[in-house]
Amino acid sequence: MSFLIYLQCSNCGLKYDPDQLWNLCPACNKPLLARYDLDRLRSVLKKEELAGREPTIWRYRELLPVNDRRYQLTLGEGFTPLISAAKLGDLLGIKNLFIKDEGNNPTGSFKARGLAVAVSRAWELGATQLSIPSAGNAAGALSAYAAAAGLPAFVYMPADVPQNFIAECKVLGASIQLVDGLISDCGRISVEEAKKYNRFDCSTLKEPYRVEGKKTMGYELAEQFNWSLPDVIIYPAGGGTGIVGMWKAFQELAELGWIDQKKPRFVVVQAAGCAPIVRAFLEGKSNADFWENAHTIADGLRVPAAIADFIILQILYDSQGTALTVTDQEMMEGARLLGKTQGLFVSPESGATVAAVQKLKKTGWIRDDERVVLFNTGSGYKYSHLWF
Repeated sequence: MSFLIYLQCSNCGLKYDPDQLWNLCPACNKPLLARYDLDRLRSVLKKEELAGREPTIWRYRELLPVNDRRYQLTLGEGFTPLISAAKLGDLLGIKNLFIKDEGNNPTGSFKARGLAVAVSRAWELGATQLSIPSAGNAAGALSAYAAAAGLPAFVYMPADVPQNFIAECKVLGASIQLVDGLISDCGRISVEEAKKYNRFDCSTLKEPYRVEGKKTMGYELAEQFNWSLPDVIIYPAGGGTGIVGMWKAFQELAELGWIDQKKPRFVVVQAAGCAPIVRAFLEGKSNADFWENAHTIADGLRVPAAIADFIILQILYDSQGTALTVTDQEMMEGARLLGKTQGLFVSPESGATVAAVQKLKKTGWIRDDERVVLFNTGSGYKYSHLWF
């Protein structure tokens, strides 16, 4: 099933046995990434063979880490619509504007992809309890897939998250702990209790497999564009797993010979009240400092420190991309504009991409004829309180 051969540290390069549970690299405490035998896969699988497969992330099963199909949990995640945003594009002066609508995933966000794979692999490798710190959407996704696997889930969320997130986790059977503080505070408690109670920690990029689920967004873009890639991808980044995953996907596809070597320019969008990656990028740094007093209505962007900061920044430099901030008001205006032009009810994080593309078009960074993809990372329904 899987062509996984080892795990490799994203920083020091050391390799590890993929058939045991790992969190961070034991040598340097940085994220581990899954590596596949692409030479062997190239000889046995052609991209044309994917067309008849199931429309979920598991259509790419050879490039995902689960060996035994009995452990491949699915609630229908993946192969989300790639929508031609012609009306919004006409308004902005962009001929080829698209929306990748991740709000169609189970639990209403792109987090379903990562947790489907992370929970499946943890279950296959013998994990008996799972934990996660979350601003909301990841908690819901973990709760759902843990329930599907029959594993206890323990979620840690800031006390001020929208009630919809709490209700979702409760109905899905998770144990919930609300924390006075930010997701970084939730992460600290989650790790402490995971060690104490022998739970497997599923924090963003603190285990190797959430990024594997997220990379399927990149595979899908290539397949939906008939094995070519857009010129620009605009993505709202908190922990940044989606960016890391898509870049990894494009590298793997190029090595397989399924696409050419030209990759999109990545744009990171963050909230003006919490923008560690943007600040580091504008200062030309390779790491991002902790953002003090983080605040924004977009819970998914209220991440004051990303463990993959050095990977995200390098992707921006290598892709000749950029990073920018938008205000909470601009996010909401962007969400309204996307709603009334394209009929999509999106999260404020997704509204941030609309605000970003407007700014980039005005400055000339995006040309009229470029193919541009905005990511709607989640449904607006969990944020309905913002509209009253």
